[in-house]
Amino acid sequence: MTEQPAIFSLRLDHAIIHVTASSVVRGTLYIRDGLFTHAGAGEPSETERTTRTIDVQGASIVPLLVENGLRARAAGNEQSWDLVAGNAATFAVTRQHVTAAQVRGTLMIAPDDLIAIIVDGEMIAWEGRPATDTISTNPNMWTGTWVDRPHALAQHLLPEGRYTETRNGRADAYTGLYWTRTNRIVYLDDSGFWAFGLQHHNTLYHAHFTMRRIQNGKQD
Repeated sequence: MTEQPAIFSLRLDHAIIHVTASSVVRGTLYIRDGLFTHAGAGEPSETERTTRTIDVQGASIVPLLVENGLRARAAGNEQSWDLVAGNAATFAVTRQHVTAAQVRGTLMIAPDDLIAIIVDGEMIAWEGRPATDTISTNPNMWTGTWVDRPHALAQHLLPEGRYTETRNGRADAYTGLYWTRTNRIVYLDDSGFWAFGLQHHNTLYHAHFTMRRIQNGKQD
């Protein structure tokens, strides 16, 4: 695995940047102090000489939207996940072609296609592999069993950083590793793909699932 770049000062050149799910620009994405400062052609007004530059060679940079969770957020926060100046640097870089529907819905990235996953300015994965040993910054917020009853899904987030899913009564239908930062969760499934979710108002959103955690035998 190649050296992981520092995130506090980073530029990604020759990128296809999905500023939103449906708005795409080509150019450079700049990050400073864990925040986006510029996306597209040209340069920001102030550029640090120490910025680490990576040529992503036409790879796609995409926001981690989880649209059903986005719809659940309070009005006025809809743009908080766009790749625009001032927003937290949370995104994935993939060599695969990504559609607006994938960004809005179930974004899954094969390890061979993945260049990076960054959440709130922290590198979670680099060149298809985990880049951190820290499972969670707030395990009490995440560990346990999350249930979507209409879809017969139970997702078990185990303290050691592994998950297992029961689907339609079938145990271990999906298993893998997970990492959480603030209200985001990143999954690496044992079958070979990276996926994403978020928590909002004690509800976990992943793909088209809406899950509530079981507490003392009852859902929150």
